[in-house]
Amino acid sequence: MTMKPVRYGIIGCGMMGQEHLRNIALLPDAEVVAIFEPDAEMQARAAALAPQARLVDSLAEVLAIETVNCLLIASPNHRHLEQLEQIAAIRPLPVLVEKPLFTDEADVARLAALRATYPAPIWVAMEYRYMPPVAHLIREAGAATGGIKMLTIREHRFPFLEKVGDWNRFNRNTGGTLVEKCCHFFDLMRLIAGCNPVRIMASGGQAVNHLDEVYDGQKSDIWDNAYVIVDFENGLRALLELCMFAEGARYQEEISAVGPVGKIECLVPGPGRFWPAHLGPAPVPQVVVSPRNPAGPRVLDVPVDPALLAAGDHNGSTFYQHRYFADVVAGGGQPQVSLDDGWWAVAMGKAAQISASTGQAVAGDALSALVPRH
Repeated sequence: MTMKPVRYGIIGCGMMGQEHLRNIALLPDAEVVAIFEPDAEMQARAAALAPQARLVDSLAEVLAIETVNCLLIASPNHRHLEQLEQIAAIRPLPVLVEKPLFTDEADVARLAALRATYPAPIWVAMEYRYMPPVAHLIREAGAATGGIKMLTIREHRFPFLEKVGDWNRFNRNTGGTLVEKCCHFFDLMRLIAGCNPVRIMASGGQAVNHLDEVYDGQKSDIWDNAYVIVDFENGLRALLELCMFAEGARYQEEISAVGPVGKIECLVPGPGRFWPAHLGPAPVPQVVVSPRNPAGPRVLDVPVDPALLAAGDHNGSTFYQHRYFADVVAGGGQPQVSLDDGWWAVAMGKAAQISASTGQAVAGDALSALVPRH
């Protein structure tokens, strides 16, 4: 099969967009052709990372460049759906769109219309699937557990970083913490379970961070902690524990899966740039397998290529994601993370936000109203 070159048009080049630029630069047969970034400072940083790219003033100008044959959307969350609709109306190309796919439950009908008519692949960026220790756990979980019955994801991390215009301080822009931050984890839960959720219960709120933050006279309403319990169709139970004032932890993510014959867990450190230098080298990711019989944990180090660690904050996963997406653009095929996968991840986060706000579990018709239907 003849593989065509992969030539990106980039929409949004803030912190995450710049991570994408660094990782695209590591791909042998890909290049960034055009960048649309309205903030002058972020545009200058993007230009330094991709000096060959043409800087333009609109999404439409990106689409007008004939050599562009795929797109990356890394703009603020609340812009994703409208930009996908604009692309669909002008020149639908293969798209890698950052999570979350959408932010407002009222937009479900718009998303359904997009899915029904968009003629090219839409890949939703769920980087956590591709972290080497997480990918190892996903591959080995069935054998290590004998069939997962309980799944726990703990993220103890640093607070939300500052973004352009402080857009990430408000639920109306992010979809809420359990959408913005946690849709990755709901995607992992559903991927590992191999089926869909039937009930979601949550408790969450703002306990430490953002309490005194005011922007243009408006108080920040983004949450910094939560517990979420998810029941799945096959009986698997999953728990998410999020704390965003625990940056002193050795590991940022700890994922465990347990079944009748044993347990498997992975331990993932946070971004190396945040690790205290006086403590020496940053921790190496690990996978631990703990069979019931014979009892005794086995620890496996899962190191990540230093070049990939230097290219971003997600343990090399952004590179692997782009490599697989580039294969779809160059040779055809279907996204590994579909529009429906991205939709489900947001629906689960929205259900968790609703549950935490109302004190009621979200199930049945209330859950069905949020999820993809064919």
